[in-house]
Amino acid sequence: MAPFATPSFTGLARQALRFLIPVDCAACGLALGDDPVPLFCARCWATIAPLTQPRCARCDRPFVSPVATEFSPDHHCQTCLERPPSYTKAWTLYPYLPPLQDAIRLLKYNARPSLAEPLARLMLAALPPSLSIDLIMPVPLHPRRLREREFNQALLLADRLRAALHAPVVYTNLVRVLPAAAQTSLSRKERLRNLRGAFAVRTPAEVAGKRIVLVDDVFTTGATVNECAKTLRKSGSGDVFVLTLARTMDPGTVPDRILAQRAQQFI
Repeated sequence: MAPFATPSFTGLARQALRFLIPVDCAACGLALGDDPVPLFCARCWATIAPLTQPRCARCDRPFVSPVATEFSPDHHCQTCLERPPSYTKAWTLYPYLPPLQDAIRLLKYNARPSLAEPLARLMLAALPPSLSIDLIMPVPLHPRRLREREFNQALLLADRLRAALHAPVVYTNLVRVLPAAAQTSLSRKERLRNLRGAFAVRTPAEVAGKRIVLVDDVFTTGATVNECAKTLRKSGSGDVFVLTLARTMDPGTVPDRILAQRAQQFI
């Protein structure tokens, strides 16, 4: 290995650069030193922990009560019982809370693709052991949104998962054909209406009978991934699974250990 590629040289170069151009941690605001993740100090990044509490066996929604699955491990939430989603199973790996929330927003809205690598490492550290699939598909952006952002954050994450999942990434078959307003401020019913007919499969033969995992950054109501799954199933695919880095949390389901970590961080 060339001497300029050694970790010690990389660390020294980063320290020198930050001495000349100081950079503060995007979470706590303290000056960064030789930290392994761009824009975040090691102390803040270490507070990111996977979801571990009992969750819905279908959509992975955390339950308020820890005993919800004690006698029924395959228990489904009321929403999934009343309106079963088109996907077979979702895995939502981390709570969408700072500093992870800050990192995802910086990646998407502040054009910081250098964060894709550490974010993908978080996904790899929490991958479900039973995930066996044929194809990996990132949730697509409409061409207009893609031109604005210049990259699809879901594709950046999906590309880094292919070796661990032993499957190819297919990113030109499932496409978004209808633009839509931003989903963040809409209710679940409005999101569903907003997404109706928004996706299409260009080559159905490529997905016929295949077990597919949809990759995205954040699971909010699940309306987007559900519409993607519905489109794939109508095109003849096999089971469709969902894998997202983070999940928005109801205040009552945020784990106490995470709140304690965040409080300790600023002491």
